[in-house]
Amino acid sequence: MSKTLTTLPKETAFFLEDVSVSYRIPDEKIPSIKEYAIRRLQGKIEYNSFLALDKISISVREGEIFGILGRNGAGKSTLLKVLARVLYPTEGRVWIKGQVYPLLQLGAGFHPELTGIENVYLNGTLLGHSRQEIKEKLPAIADFAEIGDFINAPLRTYSSGMMARLGFSVATAWVPDILILDEILSVGDAAFVQKCSNRMQGFRESGATVLLVSHSVDMVSSLCQRAALLDHGKLVAVGDASEVSKQYREMIF
Repeated sequence: MSKTLTTLPKETAFFLEDVSVSYRIPDEKIPSIKEYAIRRLQGKIEYNSFLALDKISISVREGEIFGILGRNGAGKSTLLKVLARVLYPTEGRVWIKGQVYPLLQLGAGFHPELTGIENVYLNGTLLGHSRQEIKEKLPAIADFAEIGDFINAPLRTYSSGMMARLGFSVATAWVPDILILDEILSVGDAAFVQKCSNRMQGFRESGATVLLVSHSVDMVSSLCQRAALLDHGKLVAVGDASEVSKQYREMIF
């Protein structure tokens, strides 16, 4: 039975109902943009439809750390893009309460030629904060990232781990309504991952919602209260994080 906004529990952070995302893919490889334009004008391009998400329904509460599990191509990143309002669903509806801070891709929103500090200002601005707000948080961001003097170096000199540290530090410098993390902790060392985990637990106590995508069943089962398992765009299971993690482990092995 379809829910109305008035029947949603007050503590709901976001709600998806029968959400589907369909992509149109040409059924043959076209060698160049020029050839594509010619064929399109001639009406000679045939497409196949691909369902990246197929009628997904999930409800997540405020203050919950919710995990998303699934193999490559399961639809995890597509689901996060829908929640981050980067992608609109083909069908279904999405209801979100509050501001979403997405970390969907390593280095997303960063410019390689700008320094770490300049990228902090750039990223903070994209998240909707004023220059003064960013200036006040800058020492705490640099301290949490633990990248030392590299904060003054261009981002192109950073390792993937350093970019992950800085990206996470900026996104979590302010307590978000909803924080989306897509495999962002997979490149950090164990000590920094634990540091991030502690910060996420603090967010939970503050009422923020965290959506965590990870291939690590141990991370999901230890950090998350509930989780969802996707496979080929379909929702296979949703429930207790340890039970869903166990089901995912059985699926891949």
